[in-house]
Amino acid sequence: MEFRAKSDFLVFLLCCLALFNINCVEASHEVFLNLQSLSLPAPLNHVYHLHRTRYHFQPRKNWINDPNGPMYYNGIYHLFYQYNPKGAVWGNIVWAHSVSKDLVNWKKLEHAIYPSKPFDQYGCWSGSATVLPGNKPVILYTGIVDDKQTQVQNYAVPANLSDPYLRLWIKPDNNPLIVADNWVNKTAFRDPTTAWFGKDGKWRVTIGGRRKRKHRGIAYLYRSKDFMRWTKAKHPLHSAAGTGNWECPDFFPVQVNGKNGLDTSVTGRNVKYVFKVSLDVTRYEYYTIGTYDIKKDKYIPEKDMIDGWNGLRYDYGNFYASKSFFDPGKNRRILWGWANESDTTDNDVKKGWAGIQLIPRTVVLDPSGKQLLQWPVEELETLRGKKVELSNQNLNKGEKIEIKGITAAQSDVDVTFSFNSLDKAETFDPSWDRYDAQKLCSQKGSTVEGGLGPFGLLTLASENLEEYTPVFFRVFKAQDKHLVLMCSDASRSTLMNGNSSMKDGKDAYRPSFAGFVNVDLNDKKLSLRSLIDHSVVESFGAGGRTCITSRVYPILAVCDKAHLYAFNNGTETVKIDTLKAWSMNRPKEMNH
Repeated sequence: MEFRAKSDFLVFLLCCLALFNINCVEASHEVFLNLQSLSLPAPLNHVYHLHRTRYHFQPRKNWINDPNGPMYYNGIYHLFYQYNPKGAVWGNIVWAHSVSKDLVNWKKLEHAIYPSKPFDQYGCWSGSATVLPGNKPVILYTGIVDDKQTQVQNYAVPANLSDPYLRLWIKPDNNPLIVADNWVNKTAFRDPTTAWFGKDGKWRVTIGGRRKRKHRGIAYLYRSKDFMRWTKAKHPLHSAAGTGNWECPDFFPVQVNGKNGLDTSVTGRNVKYVFKVSLDVTRYEYYTIGTYDIKKDKYIPEKDMIDGWNGLRYDYGNFYASKSFFDPGKNRRILWGWANESDTTDNDVKKGWAGIQLIPRTVVLDPSGKQLLQWPVEELETLRGKKVELSNQNLNKGEKIEIKGITAAQSDVDVTFSFNSLDKAETFDPSWDRYDAQKLCSQKGSTVEGGLGPFGLLTLASENLEEYTPVFFRVFKAQDKHLVLMCSDASRSTLMNGNSSMKDGKDAYRPSFAGFVNVDLNDKKLSLRSLIDHSVVESFGAGGRTCITSRVYPILAVCDKAHLYAFNNGTETVKIDTLKAWSMNRPKEMNH
């Protein structure tokens, strides 16, 4: 799942898909057969440690991708994830398994699921966990049954429910549970969701795919009374034309005017629903908010929702294959997302690892009902160390202030900016595409003088700014309202050569990620929180209304040579109302 697709090529890519044979493999990863089993010992050297994160989830070595089957069970958080035990590129995939009591410290366990039976001998791909009545967890996952990549849906259960860590999982011989019929594209039929239980006494699960000979993304719906015998519904839960293959669907209720999460089976008057898919073509994730017609078993997005490439995203950066779960211990819904490397294949192999799971986030419905709010789980704050604060600091045009006294390469920064007037906001050119924030950010970067903005943070910056990753806002005035652009720009993040020297290797990808922020500017304030961890910058704009993740690989701004600044390159003076920044400690345990 690579992040090299750009908006200018989306139409071209779909046209290419139209030329594919309907039985072709619809998989998402670049395949390096010669590297899949090249396993190097986790080296204690410069290459291994230079860009390795310190407080994000990652194994000690090798490739990871999709988070799978997250759940909270008997006081323990479980995270399964796609993992190559033999190399730092995609291949040899198993379900690795780690457990935690606090979502911060993680203990590595034995692999939970791996190819071993006819129904998954060619691969164990993504899926979800459901806790059945009697407090019995079950995993649904996609198995690959042949070299044509035919996909079926299997289940696995714990061998010993008295084991608090659920170390051993069994794949019963009555698998597969769900097999595609002749109307289903069997090579695009994967990633079953957490199941939900209806008032009619039937379980339901949805599976992502793409219609044959068409580019209509589809979420197939299956029902079962006993969780063993499943029947496909006549109509899908949801589908949308022109979107391409749907991966990793997620479907869950959210509370209206509330801050708590909801179990997947909850229904009611004060409930809306979120439907999310990962799109194969764009390599991004999109969601809509809507209603669930229980009688018709149909999800219906609200009228103002865009169901496709111009829709809402969890994250406008390097974030894919996400999976949420309900945490009954704290009555919250938690979201996991994967961030792939944006470096060259050469460097991935040299350092011996690739991919991280981003900091888990809570998910609630914004009071407007038109979008979600995401925020790092509160447990992350236990890693905060030395703290510095600033307040009432003016930033005139061209000024920057260094935030000193913390470890800039490994930090948590929370800042609120204010301004006296919106009058200097630049006019939004009607010819610009309101749905292509990334293109606008690439043209209106952090050094391009504006009216109100650009202002924000310069993260992972070298002393003389040869390298830096700016995260910033710029305010525009459109005919009907003000538009806030938020950017996380990796284009100047490193002096490293980004060209791969390997045959068919991928080059580095350093985009100007961006999204618009749907926020009320009546109080003339904008907040920004950034989690900085050596090769990743996760940013949350306006209380989590817009989130952007960048992967970056500086060679000067590393470790104690990294700097952090607040800056303003707009003609309107901006004030730092409050800024709090912490050095972040390492967890005591990270998959040892």
